[in-house]
Amino acid sequence: MDLAQAILWISVISLFAVAGAWYAKRFNRYDALLALFVSLVLISNLVASKILEFDFGFVTLFAPGAALIFSVTFLLTDIVNEKFGRKETVRMIVLAFFAQLALIIFSYLILIAPAAPFFTGQAAFETVFSVAPRIALAGLVTFLITETLDAYLFAWFKKVTDGKHLWMRNAFSSLPAMAIDSIIFVTLAFYGTMPILPLILGLIVIKWLVGIIDIPFMYVSRWVMERK
Repeated sequence: MDLAQAILWISVISLFAVAGAWYAKRFNRYDALLALFVSLVLISNLVASKILEFDFGFVTLFAPGAALIFSVTFLLTDIVNEKFGRKETVRMIVLAFFAQLALIIFSYLILIAPAAPFFTGQAAFETVFSVAPRIALAGLVTFLITETLDAYLFAWFKKVTDGKHLWMRNAFSSLPAMAIDSIIFVTLAFYGTMPILPLILGLIVIKWLVGIIDIPFMYVSRWVMERK
């Protein structure tokens, strides 16, 4: 994937967040943002084991397939935090955590259930839904730590800046959380099986790219939620 393709991916996914912000303004509820948040988290769990190559011309990076998708969840928590506050953001994170847990358990149960003799897709089914226990555990632990950290940092920066400098709380909450997320997840999920330093570096760079590109989307989302 080249840089232009990566930016296109990020922009398309982030536009869904803007649509969720419109819903929040229209109905004064964050249901749509919660649904999108949970969807991105669950999709990330399914695609995390595939390692992608990002060829930006001047540098080639490697990162799990969930990098572009999962990174937008930090934008979603910031949007909810901005409109509804930290407590509701943490509530959203907890709900997504239990959704991940349910995905892991139910996927395992359906995988071990006996297939019909005429069903020929078991191998493909296992390829998609058999999340390695180590990756699943890494995802759960990392998610709970870093998404909560992002929520608290965003609320703290909003308080100390008296609600000003949206870009500051958006960037300085998401970027550190993304870096910590990358270090913990890659170490827990792939240590001893893959070269973790290139994966950590690649994941941090990709996530920071998402975080920077998402700053304008954060402003657009706030404008949508606050406009008369």
